[in-house]
Amino acid sequence: MQFTDKRSITRWIIISASFLIVLFILWNTYYLFQIFKQEEKDKMHVWAGSMEEFNNINSAADINFLTQIIESNTTIPIIRTNNKDSITGTKNIDDGIVNDTLQLRAYLERFKKQNAAIVMHHPIASNNQYIYYGNSTLLNVLKYYPMALGLVIVLFGAVIYNFYRATKMGAQSKLWAGMAKETAHQIGTPLSSLLGWIEIMKADNVDETTVTEIEKDVARLQTIAERFSKIGSEPLLEELDIVAETEKSFEYLRSRASKQVEFFFMSPNHPVKVMINPELHSWTVENLVKNAIDAMKGKGRLDVIIRETDKFVKIKVCDSGKGIPKAQFRKVFEPGFTTKRRGWGLGLSLTKRIVEEYHKGRIKVLSSEIGKGTVMEASYKKI
Repeated sequence: MQFTDKRSITRWIIISASFLIVLFILWNTYYLFQIFKQEEKDKMHVWAGSMEEFNNINSAADINFLTQIIESNTTIPIIRTNNKDSITGTKNIDDGIVNDTLQLRAYLERFKKQNAAIVMHHPIASNNQYIYYGNSTLLNVLKYYPMALGLVIVLFGAVIYNFYRATKMGAQSKLWAGMAKETAHQIGTPLSSLLGWIEIMKADNVDETTVTEIEKDVARLQTIAERFSKIGSEPLLEELDIVAETEKSFEYLRSRASKQVEFFFMSPNHPVKVMINPELHSWTVENLVKNAIDAMKGKGRLDVIIRETDKFVKIKVCDSGKGIPKAQFRKVFEPGFTTKRRGWGLGLSLTKRIVEEYHKGRIKVLSSEIGKGTVMEASYKKI
């Protein structure tokens, strides 16, 4: 317990440190953005002052100096306007935008929101000009950098979350596999004793029907023990008739189910060969049928229908139970999900693992309607 607590504390320290580092990077980016923005503002005031000095040129040296200052701006986009807000000049703006009056006007409105105008005085007061400028490429990159960084952090967090979730689920799978194998081992001891008692009953001439039924139940217990022993290991698949294997499990369950459940079985009248493990496939059928009976609270109609296509064989288990909300179609196969008060939420999750991982098939909730019933479908590839 202490080891688990220490691991949890270490994990939260790492997460907190990562969060603080992200905050520092974001703050540093914002600080750099403000510095560069102020520098660009200063540059624009110098540029506007240089343009204004053209009205008071004293020598050729002045012209060269001012020209150098004016031409040094190659990154900051500029729009000049007059007193009537008419555009009189542009700089560092794409020609396609300059030639499009509407786009250029939209750029001007955006510049007005980004930065305050710089007044460029003219000897004739009525002809003052106004300089509007936008952010340079560098500032735009810095502006969107925190967003990109945030997205990276979100993706990184998702990867970490999935890693821990997968690790946790892997540990849970190992735990359940270990428990299943231990259960199979524990069942084996009383089973051996029961087989001995059956032989004694036969020797004592106990009613043959009674002995036969007990033998069936003991054989069923042996099948259950074999199922649990196969959890966590690669099962041996055989080329079998899936129709006969399904019907065998169906008939066993029907003989022991409530008489208030009306059973119906329909299948092709010829063998359909599929690579399956008989014990695990029997478990699949049993879980689907028992889940359907529980959904009907032991009363209703239950259909098991087997149909085939060119490449697949599909087993449908239909019930007239309470139905499943569409939002829970996927959740019903998650470990621990159950609507029963005393359920463990393992039946359908194990069924999904048997069908999809061991038999390379597919299982899903084909359809469901609240108050009318549900159709579960398992698909297998034919040989």
